[in-house]
Amino acid sequence: MSSLPKQLRDESDFDQLPHNIPISATIADIEEKKGFIHYYRFVMEVRTRGGSKYLVYRRYSQFFNLHSELELKYSPGDQDIPGPNTCRLPTLPGKVFIGNKKEIAENRIPELNTYMKRLLGLPTWVLLDDVIRMFFYQTESDSQYQPRALRRLRPPTRRVKTVKTNQTDVFSSPRAEVVFDFSGSGRLELSMKAGEVIFLLRRVNTDWLEGTVSNRTGIFPESFVKIIKPLPESDSDGESGGASGKGAGSYSCLRCYLLTPQGVDTRDVCVEEDISTQPSYKELLARMRDVFKVDGNIALNYRDPEGDLVRLLDDGDVALMVADGRGQRSKVKRPVNQFPWELHVTAASDMSVYNTEI
Repeated sequence: MSSLPKQLRDESDFDQLPHNIPISATIADIEEKKGFIHYYRFVMEVRTRGGSKYLVYRRYSQFFNLHSELELKYSPGDQDIPGPNTCRLPTLPGKVFIGNKKEIAENRIPELNTYMKRLLGLPTWVLLDDVIRMFFYQTESDSQYQPRALRRLRPPTRRVKTVKTNQTDVFSSPRAEVVFDFSGSGRLELSMKAGEVIFLLRRVNTDWLEGTVSNRTGIFPESFVKIIKPLPESDSDGESGGASGKGAGSYSCLRCYLLTPQGVDTRDVCVEEDISTQPSYKELLARMRDVFKVDGNIALNYRDPEGDLVRLLDDGDVALMVADGRGQRSKVKRPVNQFPWELHVTAASDMSVYNTEI
C-alpha cells in the first residue's frame, strides 16, 4: 500500500476507495502548445489506489474550472461553521495576467503539486465526485500524446559526461542558405536573416520546411532559402510521413485569405494541431489578428458547399464550418496535412462585398 494515502487519511478510510480512484498526482513537466492559441500545459503523473500509473495533460484553466465547481458544491457559506456536506478545500494559486508564460507555468508547479496533494486527501465522499474523477481520468486524447521530457521524473545524475561533436558531421547535415529575410508570424515560424545557414530537420509539406539556426527551431517557406544539401528522401515526403501524423512535432496548415478592396492577401498558417481539431471562435479570431496584423474590427467567414461566403459568429458556426469542410474533402483535393476548411477575413462592416470566388 502506498505510504502517501496513510499520511493523508486513516487506513480504514483508504480501504473504502475504489481501485480506480486517484490517490496522488505530481507534475512531471510542462509542455508548450503552439496551436491556434499559445499556452503551456502541465504533464501530470497520476497514481490510483489499484496501483495504476498514467499521464494526463491539463492547463491551468482546467484547474481553475475544477476548483470553481468544487467551491459551488462543497465550500461552506461560513468558513468557521462547516456544514454536513461541506469541507475545507485547498487553496488554488490565483490567475496571473501579465508575464512570461513559461515562467508563470514553472512557478506554479510547486503550488499546484501542493494543491493536488491536499485535494486528494479530502474525505472519501468528495473524491468519489465525478468532477474530480474526470479531471484526473486519462482520456483518449491524453493517451495519444507522447511525453517529451518529464524532467521531474528523471532519476538524479551525479556526473554528466561531455561528448565532443565532430565538426564534419555538422557540414554533412542537410542545410540551406537564407536568400531573403523572413519574419515569422506566430511562435511556430522561424524568423531568418539573409545569409544565415539553416540546418534542415524535415519537410512539413510541399512549401514549408522545419529547421534550426542559433538555437532556434521553427518552420519557414522553402521559397526563402537556397538548398545547399537536401533532406534525405525519407524526410522530405512530409505529406505521407510524420508531418500529418499525430503526436509531438506534427503540423497542419490552414489556408487564410484577407479580403480588402485593394486585393487579396493569402497566407498558409501552420499550427501544431491535428486537422480533425475544432478550435473555438475566439481562438480563430485572435490568431487571424496576429497573422494579418490588423487592429480594427474583423469578421471571419467561410465558403459553404454552395460557394457562398458565410459569416462566423460563435463556436456553433465554427462547428458547422468544420463539418462542411469534412463533407467537401472528397470533392476538393488538398494536402493530407491541410485543414479541409479555409478562413476568409474581412472588415466587420463588410457583409457581401467580397462574395466572389477565390
